[in-house]
Amino acid sequence: MRTARIDRNTSETQIAVAVNLDGTGVYDVSTGIGFLDHMIEQFARHSLIDIECRIVGDLHVDQHHTVEDSAIALGQAILEALGNKAGIGRYGSAYSPMDETLARVALDISGRPWLVWKAAFSQPRLGEMDTELFEHWFQSIAQAAGITLHIELLYGQNNHHIIEGIFKGFARAMRTAVTLDPRKGDAIPSTKGVL
Repeated sequence: MRTARIDRNTSETQIAVAVNLDGTGVYDVSTGIGFLDHMIEQFARHSLIDIECRIVGDLHVDQHHTVEDSAIALGQAILEALGNKAGIGRYGSAYSPMDETLARVALDISGRPWLVWKAAFSQPRLGEMDTELFEHWFQSIAQAAGITLHIELLYGQNNHHIIEGIFKGFARAMRTAVTLDPRKGDAIPSTKGVL
């Protein structure tokens, strides 16, 4: 089983994250930010990655540290669970419709973190979560997991649909990328021999 657990404790957040890349999408998420819980749960369910994510953060200051650190810890756990990345699909992409909204997500578990973000919101908050923090969450998880990640909102109006479509697209792209291809055996999916 490709699993990992990360405990990350700072003066700003105390985090325990566990993942199982070969799971069924089971989740137990508590970040203190309801909308972030909902999005991480969507990621688990649609990626089929089991996720446990428990955070106590300095929400009396603001949400930034909790959002950022949740993505860092989750990215670190995914990276650790991937091991040397032998046999994985490596690449994944998904078009993700959500009612009037369509998002496109493409990624490469390349070891070269990068985020291209082409999405915007027309309101400052969803539930109690600041919408400006969504881009930062994806930047942080891409950096921690070593993912080249391209996210583009093709069209859409409802802010909830926009971000949910993006998270579901990210989940489905990750599901493809982390899945083991039996034809690859123990081969690293790179001509370099390392990712």
